[in-house]
Amino acid sequence: MKKKRVNVITLGCSKNTVDSEKLLRQLQAGGYEIFYDAGESAADTVIINTCGFINDAREESIEMILRFAAAKRKGHIRNLIVTGCLSQIYMDSLKSEIPEADAWFGVENLAGILKQTGCHLKENLYPGRIITGPGHYAYLKVSEGCDRLCAFCRIPEIRGSHLSLKNEDLVTEAVNLEKQGVKELILVAQDLNYYGVDLYGRRMLPDLIEKITASTGFEWIRLQYLYPSGLTDRLLETIRENRNICRYIDIPLQHISDRMLKRMKRGYTGLSARKLLEKIRRVLPEAAIRTTLITGFPGESEKDHRELVEFIQGFEFDRLGVFRYSHEEKTFAGIKYIDDVPAKTKEIRAEEIMEVQQNISLKKNLAKTGKIMRVLIDGKEGKYFTGRSEADSPEVDQEVLISSRFNIMPGSFYPVYITEATEFDLFGEPVSQKEKQDPFG
Repeated sequence: MKKKRVNVITLGCSKNTVDSEKLLRQLQAGGYEIFYDAGESAADTVIINTCGFINDAREESIEMILRFAAAKRKGHIRNLIVTGCLSQIYMDSLKSEIPEADAWFGVENLAGILKQTGCHLKENLYPGRIITGPGHYAYLKVSEGCDRLCAFCRIPEIRGSHLSLKNEDLVTEAVNLEKQGVKELILVAQDLNYYGVDLYGRRMLPDLIEKITASTGFEWIRLQYLYPSGLTDRLLETIRENRNICRYIDIPLQHISDRMLKRMKRGYTGLSARKLLEKIRRVLPEAAIRTTLITGFPGESEKDHRELVEFIQGFEFDRLGVFRYSHEEKTFAGIKYIDDVPAKTKEIRAEEIMEVQQNISLKKNLAKTGKIMRVLIDGKEGKYFTGRSEADSPEVDQEVLISSRFNIMPGSFYPVYITEATEFDLFGEPVSQKEKQDPFG
């Protein structure tokens, strides 16, 4: 008897990745041969886990649904199921516009999706997941939703209020991931440092990290999305005291102008943000600090933009990304503000910000030449092995490129001598066996 086959397509953020990985494990237990992010002919049933965060993500999700809807019309697939954030907020209109889909689900409806595929939720599988990445790193989603009401964001509407997962369950999941060969554990949430407030009445991220560290042997533990408000001294001290926690602070500031921060409803001032950054540099002087910014938010003046540019020039972030503001319906900004910054102006401002960051990044990268860095090899692309230092998160940050002529293995750590640098990449060579013993013992 031919085995049932299912292909799960994942779009959007790392939190969606975790959801898809748990779904894949349940489908496998239900008797399916599983595929992920495969083509139109891989499986009879296709499940698309969509993203609806910003316009570009929505367009990508719609294009993917239409691609597989066309495949269904041609007879390449039999069942098409759509889930995730885009489906959560536009389900009714999507149903009428794309009738090829057999079922639509929003977020957090694992049981419903499984029932649609003829399976049943197996509670005893927790915390089972099928890792869809390279296998040596994986994400651990510690909470769902968000209690903050930033003017530009729809996450509270889509994902609901902040909901922390139980401390002990997360430790169990982390242990399970290590048993599967994961060497880098990446903790993710919409507001990571708010973890625990709803369940335990206080911020519990340091406690969670300490329990994971005591129960596992991950070589790297990475923290992503540390909201500026509530980043505590204890958390910084926990990072400092545990060497396997990456010296990597991902702190999305969005702006530095007091006027813009107030309009964005961020809950902090430019001065408090500057003081926090100074504290991080003081407590963790070797840490790479990453931020994301929004340019072209409604009402942003040239003066606001100049203040932001001068701030970037002065602080010199290690990593930086910038989004051109996208007017989102049902957000505070979408309802109360006029999208009054022209698209061309947004583009010019974004390009200026990235040009400033490009110069900063080049200077910082050139300073790394001639030094030895510990690098985790992610894979091989063309003429190079691609790897990362602890200052770089998968998919969003720069890489260390090593010629494919060297005999190294993806998923392994190597001391790498940095030979060249560009604005957003480093080039290096693995040091000899003898030299390995000197830098890292």
